[in-house]
Amino acid sequence: MATVPIPALSVIVPAFNEEARLPKTLRRIRDFCDGRGSAYEVLVVDDGSLDGTLRAMREVASAWPRMRVISLPQNEGKGAAVRAGMLAARGARRLFTDADMSTPIEEVVKLEAALERGADVGIGSRAAPDSRVEVGQPQYRRVMGRSYSYLLRRLALPGLRDTQCGFKLFTAEAAAVCFTHLGCRRFGFDAEVLLRAQRRGMKVAEVGVVWRHEGGSRVRPWADGAAMVLDLWRLHRQLDRASSHRSPAQAAGGTPRTSPAAIGPSTGAASWSGRATPGARD
Repeated sequence: MATVPIPALSVIVPAFNEEARLPKTLRRIRDFCDGRGSAYEVLVVDDGSLDGTLRAMREVASAWPRMRVISLPQNEGKGAAVRAGMLAARGARRLFTDADMSTPIEEVVKLEAALERGADVGIGSRAAPDSRVEVGQPQYRRVMGRSYSYLLRRLALPGLRDTQCGFKLFTAEAAAVCFTHLGCRRFGFDAEVLLRAQRRGMKVAEVGVVWRHEGGSRVRPWADGAAMVLDLWRLHRQLDRASSHRSPAQAAGGTPRTSPAAIGPSTGAASWSGRATPGARD
């Protein structure tokens, strides 16, 4: 019996009521991945959609052996959908990307370069010096995003300027660490994932990407933003309490990798590992 090769890349696409734009997104992902010549898989996770998303996904998968469909029985949130895909994936590296393709799939090569240079997690950023925002968000969303990012840097994640871009690449090990025990199942999950990486001493590279605003976001600007900050504060306290009852090595899950990561000026990526030095500039 032939051995099924481990995919070099798993692409996870969470979807809720995406019947209209998902087929176009999947065609672009397939064209890109087929053109690379390496083993891959695509997992589309339906988060309890109320329209024809699940039917459309199954139609595409029937003619695409490298695509799998995961269906959640009810709407649980974006975090839950990404978690389901990450833990079901088999790839050595695992990318999640939004169904609206705000960041083109081709930008994954930048995140892959960061992992090649030693990062465990590569996150697309709209705030890095070499990012390119082709179509900006409405003013109220920019204010919300900047306020949330500022609070995150002060509260838990110093050194990272954009944690919410829906384009992140993980090694298989990092995906297991960050998603197995994920508590936040809705929009605030990105911050929890990165905080978990931080607490395990993993290296996170923030990489500038191309990004364009697409309409149809389901984030409620102020209500969801406040809930996301509250979720993160609760998680931070929970992890602090857990760490206080364990030795430093146990709390880190082994020997933390806290040395600075020189991800390289050619990618424009900022590296970040473990806790930031107190007083360090953002």
